[in-house]
Amino acid sequence: MNVLAIDTSTNVLGVAVANEKGIIGEQITYTKRNHSVRAMPTIEALLQECGMKPSDLDRIVVAKGPGSYTGVRIGVTIAKSLAWSLGIELVGISSLEVLAFNGRYFNGYVCPVFDARRGQLYTSLFRAENGEVTRVQEDQNLLAKDFVEGLKQLNEPVLFIGSDVSIHEETFRGALGERAAFAPASLHHARAGELAMLGMQLPPEEIHSFVPNYVRLAEAEAKWLEAQEKQREE
Repeated sequence: MNVLAIDTSTNVLGVAVANEKGIIGEQITYTKRNHSVRAMPTIEALLQECGMKPSDLDRIVVAKGPGSYTGVRIGVTIAKSLAWSLGIELVGISSLEVLAFNGRYFNGYVCPVFDARRGQLYTSLFRAENGEVTRVQEDQNLLAKDFVEGLKQLNEPVLFIGSDVSIHEETFRGALGERAAFAPASLHHARAGELAMLGMQLPPEEIHSFVPNYVRLAEAEAKWLEAQEKQREE
């Protein structure tokens, strides 16, 4: 099975090609540039570098969020369009879950973090043991100070991972003390190759009904719904 993985859910643009034997090619760019302009040329260049054509692909795997609203939407739109036009399978995986796998060799809990502004974060909780990662909590969006209250009940160390961890580091340290561990910078970004390998193991999804996982409404949509509710009350 030849798999193309796409991750545009954060500032990082990640694209990878893999099969059952492993990762064939991978390109990751850590720059704040327009994914809508760069994603397709990057995919085309990587396939060419790997000596493959779109018709050689059997499955598209995409990081479906949470993360940047625009970034998630771009990645999912590209993935759905490619899967439908090529007549191949589509799989979506949580962007936080892919990042959590960078901490698979940490013995304890792994907490991937994306900043959601105004003291909030996108996060979830996983347990890492013997190189395996299992989900403990679903993806969520909440205030950092509220999230750490739940972590205080854990008796094991927690590894915080992600490029936005530094924004909330004081909160994490204040709540957990020495039980708070922080991943090195080299592990703060999810790998598209990991996304590809994870997606190879999952059942395909229905393309037309597949939607991003924003976890919360985009701010513009939330304000629109709030305005509609106020109009109904008047």
